Amino acid sequence: MRSFLLIAALLVATGAMAQQKVQSGPGAILRGLDKVNGQTVDVEMQNGQAGEIFGLDVALADCRYPAENPTGDAFAYLTIWEKGKSDQLFDGWMIATSPALNALDHSRYDVWVIRCITPSGD
Repeated sequence: MRSFLLIAALLVATGAMAQQKVQSGPGAILRGLDKVNGQTVDVEMQNGQAGEIFGLDVALADCRYPAENPTGDAFAYLTIWEKGKSDQLFDGWMIATSPALNALDHSRYDVWVIRCITPSGD
């Protein structure tokens, strides 16, 4: 019964999120982590731009956020591959508040979304 209630709560929450209006920001703030030395770096990227975060190439297709709450949860579509290689390590949506939900699987590096850049420039 407890599992049923948990599943029902998740479905209701998912339905509410699906009906929420979102806007695309012009870009996103991403954070990279080198797990070996603990170094982090924040990178600002524009939609349609690709850049390097440590030994990874990262392309940002889009960053979306709730229209009613620009500082709310960001969703970014990222494609990530190792520098000089063609095989994608990650291709999909990352959620800022739940990066482990759909995460990059790499032994040394990690990349996640911090927030979208909003038109108001915050």
